[in-house]
Amino acid sequence: MSRRFAGNRLVIASHNPGKVREIADLLRPFGVDVSPAGGLGLPESEETGDTFLANALIKAEAAASGAGLPALADDSGLVVPALGGEPGIHSARWGGPERDFGLAMRRVEEALDGADDRRAHFVCALALCWPDGHVETFEGTVHGRLVWPPRGDRGFGYDPMFVAEGQTITFGEMDPAEKHRISHRADAFGKLVAARFTG
Repeated sequence: MSRRFAGNRLVIASHNPGKVREIADLLRPFGVDVSPAGGLGLPESEETGDTFLANALIKAEAAASGAGLPALADDSGLVVPALGGEPGIHSARWGGPERDFGLAMRRVEEALDGADDRRAHFVCALALCWPDGHVETFEGTVHGRLVWPPRGDRGFGYDPMFVAEGQTITFGEMDPAEKHRISHRADAFGKLVAARFTG
C-alpha cells in the first residue's frame, strides 16, 4: 500500500555532496528539511546490490533505521551500451578510491577506444524508506551521447562528458536549473513528488 510523505524532516542517504545538493534543490519547494546521512554521523552503506534499485534500497533502509526518520536514497550512474552497460552500478568506483571523476571519465573514453557508438544514458533509482520499514521506489532515465574532451565545470560525476538528447551542451555546461528540469534525477523525482508529496 502506498504512503504519502507527510513529515517535514528527511534524511538524504548519501555522502556525496553534489548529489545531496541536487536532491535538496529538488525538494526545496515542498518545505522539507533535509539532513545528509554523513551530517548525522551515519556510516556509508556498502553497496552490495546488483542493480541501481537494490543499492538505493540498501542505503535508504540503513539510514531510516539509523536515524529513526524517513530516508531517501538515490543510486544512479552512467550506462554505456558499447561497454556492455558499464560503468553502470560501478560508476563511482571507476574513479578509484578517491572517486576521482576526472579519472573515471578518462577510463570510459579509453574503454571506448574510438568506438563510433557514443550512446549513453543516466539512470536514477530512488528509494524512500520509513523507520517502520515501509518503502516506495521510483526510477528515471535520460538518454544522450558522450563527448570528448569533457566540457564544463558544473554538475558532478560524468556530467562534463554527457550531452542529453536534443541538447548541444553537456550537463557540465548547463545551468543547474535546466539540468534539474531534464535529468534522470528530475525524471525519478517527478514521479516521487507526484506520488508522495502532492495531492
